[in-house]
Amino acid sequence: MMRRKRRSSVDKEETFSTAKGRSAGRSAKEAVAVETNESVFVAFVRKAGVTLKHDAQSNETTADLVVFQKRIQQQLQKSPQFPGIIQEFVSSMEAYIENADALRTCLLPCVPQTSDRDSSSFQESLLRMLLGVETLQTLIINILLEKIPEFMLDSSGDGGLSVPRMIINQLKWLDRIVDAKGLSVKLLELVSVAPVEVQRDIITSLPEILEDSQHNDVGKELNSLLQENTQLTVPVLDALSSLNLRSSLLTEVRSAVMATMAAVQLEDLPVVVKFILQSVSSSDAFEVVCNLRRNLELEQCVLPPVIQASQTLLKTKRAAVSQDSITLVLDAIKSAVRFQKTISEAWLKAIESVEEVEDHKVIDLLMLLILHSTNANQSRRGAERMLKLKVRSGLIQEPLLHRTFRDYVQVVRGYFSSVLALAQSLLRSPDPGLVAFGGHMYRCSFTLFDSYCHQEVVGSLVTHVCSGADGEVDMALELLCGLVTEKPSEMSLYAVFVKGILDYMDNLTSQQIRKLFHLLSRLAFGQQQQGSHIQDDMHIVIRKQLSSTVPKYKRIGIIGAVMVIGSMGCFFLLLLQVTALMELVKSSSESSPEAAALYYDELANLIWSSTLDPQVQEMIGSRVLDDFQEDFVVDLGPDVTGSFLLPPRVLYNLDEDESQGGIAINLLPLLAKDAQSKGDDRSPSLDRRVSPLCLSPFFRLLRLCEEKRHQGDLEEIDALLGCPLILTDMDAVDKVQSLSKAEREFLCALLFHTINWFREVVNAFCKQTETEMKMKVMTRLQNITYLQTLLEKALAETPGFVPPASNFDGESSDRLALSSAVPALKTKKGDGGGKKRKAAARSSSEGSSQPAETPTPPEQPEKEKEKDVSPGVSLSVFRPFFRELDLEVLSVLQSGLLSRSLLDSELHTKVREEVLLGPAELVFLLEDLLHKLEFSLTAAPTKRAPFLKPRADRSVGFSHLQQRSSKDIASYCVQLLPALCTHLENCHNHFQALLSENNGCVDGPATDMQEYRMMSASYQLLLQVLNTIFSWSGFSQPGHRNLLKKALGVLAERLKEGDADLTLEQFSFEYLLNFRSTMPSLNTALCLSQLLSTVSEKGGNAAAHRDQTASLVRHFLSQVWVTASGERERGNKFNEALHALLTIYLEQVDDILKVVEEIAGEGITELLNVSKDESSASWPTLNRQTFLVFYKVMLAELEKAVRKIPAGKSSDDSEAQSEKLLTWSLAVRDFHILVNLVKVFDSRPVLNVCLKYGRLFLESFLKLGMPLLDYSFKRHKEDVQSLLKTFQLSTRQLHHMCGHSKIRQDTSLTNHVPALKKSLELFLYRVKVMLALNNCQEAFWMGNLKNRNLKGEEILSQRSQESDEDEEEEEGQGLPLPQQLSEDEVSAIFRQ
Repeated sequence: MMRRKRRSSVDKEETFSTAKGRSAGRSAKEAVAVETNESVFVAFVRKAGVTLKHDAQSNETTADLVVFQKRIQQQLQKSPQFPGIIQEFVSSMEAYIENADALRTCLLPCVPQTSDRDSSSFQESLLRMLLGVETLQTLIINILLEKIPEFMLDSSGDGGLSVPRMIINQLKWLDRIVDAKGLSVKLLELVSVAPVEVQRDIITSLPEILEDSQHNDVGKELNSLLQENTQLTVPVLDALSSLNLRSSLLTEVRSAVMATMAAVQLEDLPVVVKFILQSVSSSDAFEVVCNLRRNLELEQCVLPPVIQASQTLLKTKRAAVSQDSITLVLDAIKSAVRFQKTISEAWLKAIESVEEVEDHKVIDLLMLLILHSTNANQSRRGAERMLKLKVRSGLIQEPLLHRTFRDYVQVVRGYFSSVLALAQSLLRSPDPGLVAFGGHMYRCSFTLFDSYCHQEVVGSLVTHVCSGADGEVDMALELLCGLVTEKPSEMSLYAVFVKGILDYMDNLTSQQIRKLFHLLSRLAFGQQQQGSHIQDDMHIVIRKQLSSTVPKYKRIGIIGAVMVIGSMGCFFLLLLQVTALMELVKSSSESSPEAAALYYDELANLIWSSTLDPQVQEMIGSRVLDDFQEDFVVDLGPDVTGSFLLPPRVLYNLDEDESQGGIAINLLPLLAKDAQSKGDDRSPSLDRRVSPLCLSPFFRLLRLCEEKRHQGDLEEIDALLGCPLILTDMDAVDKVQSLSKAEREFLCALLFHTINWFREVVNAFCKQTETEMKMKVMTRLQNITYLQTLLEKALAETPGFVPPASNFDGESSDRLALSSAVPALKTKKGDGGGKKRKAAARSSSEGSSQPAETPTPPEQPEKEKEKDVSPGVSLSVFRPFFRELDLEVLSVLQSGLLSRSLLDSELHTKVREEVLLGPAELVFLLEDLLHKLEFSLTAAPTKRAPFLKPRADRSVGFSHLQQRSSKDIASYCVQLLPALCTHLENCHNHFQALLSENNGCVDGPATDMQEYRMMSASYQLLLQVLNTIFSWSGFSQPGHRNLLKKALGVLAERLKEGDADLTLEQFSFEYLLNFRSTMPSLNTALCLSQLLSTVSEKGGNAAAHRDQTASLVRHFLSQVWVTASGERERGNKFNEALHALLTIYLEQVDDILKVVEEIAGEGITELLNVSKDESSASWPTLNRQTFLVFYKVMLAELEKAVRKIPAGKSSDDSEAQSEKLLTWSLAVRDFHILVNLVKVFDSRPVLNVCLKYGRLFLESFLKLGMPLLDYSFKRHKEDVQSLLKTFQLSTRQLHHMCGHSKIRQDTSLTNHVPALKKSLELFLYRVKVMLALNNCQEAFWMGNLKNRNLKGEEILSQRSQESDEDEEEEEGQGLPLPQQLSEDEVSAIFRQ
């Protein structure tokens, strides 16, 4: 319609113009008549309204485009020579444009004459107007295309105009092309011979020239051209993206483009990627994206750092070009992702499908940033979830992240907001691995980005510190400390930000406060003094905290002051300030023994971890030595004067020969004086108060000062290792019941202080190499274990006793919370449940008040005495009240038999003294090692503290350990492995000898009960320690693989003989497998099984040892476990170990369904046929006491196994369906056997387990089994019916159990009933749906099912209470077999 209107208006305009021309005057006509020699082309054009100009002037026109074309058409048709006039016109035009200037003039737009006011300001060129005349078009196109080769080599003429480009532009957007096919052929011929510039012009113009009918043919030609010449990649892809191609051709083109990506220039890569993603459909998006990800090698787009460093001149320019190109590539991907949801989903699937660390590339991380940066919430969440999944599984690791940030810093900088958001999310995660990865993102952002990013990173880290979540706070503070160390000048700009954390210290732990003040003091008092503007603020805060009377704030002040002392103490010029601050802290803490002890501990940590100026070090060391001698050391005289609650006695002297003129630790008098001052209500004395609380912390400070001053030599204080203590007679412990409450509490406090003193002494001298010192350290360990047995007895008779503090950097509320459990332990007296075993009194474990007397009490009577007394408490509850043992103490485990010769006055050997690490000391050290490893290598995931509830500080007692990295601890443990293996072999040999002496029994008449318990505990602890070491998650990181290899090598070397072809992991497994024959208890067997599983898993080939592990665990489950007294093992701990062991067995076996049927069918059947106290013959661990354990594990593992059965699909063939049906049939049969066992074992726990896991099994069947029945019913009708009938029996029994639960009105059972009944009803209707899908709905009908008890008897109370609601609730509770129905019952049945 629009075209028709336009033509009518043109006709009117033409008429009007003609009339106007006639009345204009005769001068123009006369001028035309004069020109008789002009060509046809010139005459026709002039008559149509265009005046040709020369001398590089534009042609002038008086007519619009349509008017001009109509006039030309009319002249040609009215000519007497028509149609020959057409050829004459074209020939004359060709002759006219032989002149290059004339050709350019005809190619340039015409200009309207100045007198023609009605004409538009822009007109087409003369040749383009002529191309609109259909009779002339083909001929003119041929002439123009023939002109192109003349100007190919001279592509830019005068004025920079390219004639070939101008000719091609004439062909664009024509209303109609008469010979479209011919034009496309000629253009492609031109492309084959033209230079690159002209080729690009022609190719990019093709979509604007050709009609849709030619697009597919041209697409094929362009595809072949693309493979031949990579220089034309960009124009070809631009053209192809604008052509309307069929899908098959588009796929072919895309595959060809994908194949040539490796040869594409970097500058052309964005166009290539854009084309590939523009041509994607939803069906092939995943495949295309996977191929694109595989072929997009961004790593090859940047130079390696080494080459970059050597080519400094070209580095900046090349880097800028590559970074810009990569940015454009990612922009193209981002555009596709933003507007096509299928592409974003395909990228996530492609990244998720990568299963090897080496296969992940830089593009994966960049794509996750792109997906996160899009506005779509689903894409953002998907990217965050995928990153967490990959980091948690160890597939995306820190080296890849570092490489991405380092090599593509400008690209990643563009997504900084996403980097920051992802880092925040990862740092808030409870997974330590995710927290560490988020920290690395922060570190890279600060190190490589600009100042704006620095500010954002520091601000975000400060927010994390103030959040209150432990994992977040720890990592954020660690990052800030690291940044202060690496980039002090940059961090100093943001010191005010970090200082703001001081307002949020209430929620920080002591270790976190240490880190905070460490980084602040480094900023304020560092070498460059960049952050000196916060020095005054820090001094103000510290003084304010020190002057507080609240212990919590005083503790913060002490920690902060010591950290500032550490930063200032590195410079001699600040010696006066250091001295003044130390005096301030000392005066502020004198009134509180706990504050003073904390000060000594913090100062000791500072001495150990920092490098102070030598003069500062000397000043501190000399003061400490003098003060310690004055406060705690006294000369050893003939007796101790004074009146005390208990009679004093000098004990534990190891230096008998130097007893005259020796020294002693003045413990009992100090404790008595401290107790007296606490009970004294009068005003406190002005004299400095010396508390026994400070004894151990002060000695630790003294020891570390001496080590620093004398390079590890403790000769100046070695007398303290063997010197005695002023205590009381330890026989008082045996008479503790006759003592008053004050005396008992005094005795317990004295024992705590003594043990803590010995623990610090062992910490101090454990690294000494002299044999005599090693023997004394070993003796002190024996003293500790003996004193612990005495302390257990004393505590059992002292309810309500609050032990003296020994770790002072935790909250006082934590200590009080622990002590609140002490009174409850009184009720456990005499039950023999204490975990600590008693040790025999060692030589020199008890001294005499006479210094010259040699303390050699008989050993055997002491043992006999201890056999009669069982400890009433477990010291594990009081672990926070003992001083922490250093990691180096564990080097004692490497000591063998130590001996020395004692000489008389004539230098003859008087006696040879030998000391060996005994079982009690071994258990003591192994328990401490296990606690350390569980804290540092298997840290619990971070969880936010509950609102308004105190947060338990699990780090109490691990202050020194926290200052070591987990890698350092793991490395130290690997060094200990040979010693641990030696002790493990000793335990194995001990029990092997015991079994051979007693003819394969452990309960022989000569078995020493005490020794048996100790060796059994050592055996179990050693296996637990090894399992904890090998379970360390850090072994999976690339940087720690060599450490794992070294650890496995230690185990492999212990194997004397073996196949040389075995790997380290196989050697280690075989070595540990050799211990299976001497397991003293089921708990030890469980530890060995767990260790074997861990070693095979860490070795990377867990599946290879499944059969061996399953066979071993089966052997353990088939063994009769007895104690040393000959009784069967039983109790909660035995049941827990049995539960874990049976779970391992069912997880390791190949066919779990077969094993469950074997246990349920054979083992339990045997159990039913024996007396009450006997066990199954084939499964000796299965008896009536352990039936619940077996039943729960079997049901749980059965339900877990069926969840792994693949769901049925319509595409499955008959064989696959048969296989799945068989698996489900076996599972349903096992389930039926287990459910029917409740008829015999009808206790409440068994019913509870059956109801819980019965519902879970039913839900899994509905989700995974019923789709299989839907698709396989027609092919396997009889199998499906048999399966459902078997399952019907189980659902009937579950329904009876629901009724039984209601009758019993047991809430623990009835809680499961509603959900179970819902699932039973769903099952009923789901079967009906299956029949309807297979056109068998007439084979199904439904009625009401009555409630019955476990025996199948009808519940009579419901006969008179039937209602519609009850009937609805009773519907669908199973599919009973027809022969089981009573005449009143109807249910869903199959009509065959």
